[in-house]
Amino acid sequence: MHQYIVKRVLMMIPTLFGAAVLVFFLMRAIPGDVCELRLAGTGATFDPDALRLCQLELGLDKPLIGQFFSWIGGFFIGDFGNSMWTNQPIVDEIGLRFQVSLQIALMATFVSIVISIPMGIISAVKRNTWIDYCVRGFSIAGIAMPSFWLGILIILGLLIGSQALYGEPWMPPISYVPIWENPSENLAMLIWPALATGYRYSAVATRMTRSTMLEVLREDYVRTARAKGLVESVIVNRHALKNALLPVVTVIGIEFAFLMGGLVVTEQVFNLNGLGKLFVESVSNHDYTMTQALVMLVALIFVLTNFFVDLLYAWLDPRIRYS
Repeated sequence: MHQYIVKRVLMMIPTLFGAAVLVFFLMRAIPGDVCELRLAGTGATFDPDALRLCQLELGLDKPLIGQFFSWIGGFFIGDFGNSMWTNQPIVDEIGLRFQVSLQIALMATFVSIVISIPMGIISAVKRNTWIDYCVRGFSIAGIAMPSFWLGILIILGLLIGSQALYGEPWMPPISYVPIWENPSENLAMLIWPALATGYRYSAVATRMTRSTMLEVLREDYVRTARAKGLVESVIVNRHALKNALLPVVTVIGIEFAFLMGGLVVTEQVFNLNGLGKLFVESVSNHDYTMTQALVMLVALIFVLTNFFVDLLYAWLDPRIRYS
């Protein structure tokens, strides 16, 4: 097991380095740079000397290889530098938005797990009954419904419902308050995007849980357990569920990693200042350092998530644990 963990940790290094190479050189392949955007604005003329001075100040006049190794060296020691657009430390810029995206991702993942695993198990056990048809319809609707569209429906429902009940419309707060300072105001703001995205991704996990449970319930050892006279709940919970959860854990882990930086439209719907919105702004502004830091952050989250999912997979699968 220790060799397995060391091997997985060592595999992270070339993955992150490859992501760093791709994002650095692909960003430089985009026409224009941050200095031209800052000086020209929406089409105004600018002094070429001012452009060269700006590029000199930001280090864009150096060879690309020198810029790359200077940036990657700072990344591996935790120095992300300053934003080329705002000139603020990147760590501070990301830190303001990271906690919003992290909380939404955790809450949406929790909603997804609470909905998908019980419903997937019930759908598999009650196969081809009205319960199974209802669960399948519920999950198909979630797959077909974008989370941002569901978010719009939630906001409209809150407006209409609050108007009917209290006589005046109510909207979730737009200013973020950490949950340890004011839990009620924090949840009033973030519970709705978490429900919208959690339902969307629970639909995928529900289908996966149902499929894997049906496959496991057909195995010989399950048939043997039934022949021995074990109670059905014991067969499902002790023998089938543990093996059926292996691919479900992988799907949920990938969904969590995606939620950290992939909720651009949903954040716009709920007026959230998260990592997705910062991603769009940094790319639009040709902010190389900010975009590179965000891509590497998301890549690191994906790598770490896959690592912990693999550890959990190895713990659940005795073939890996005892190999």
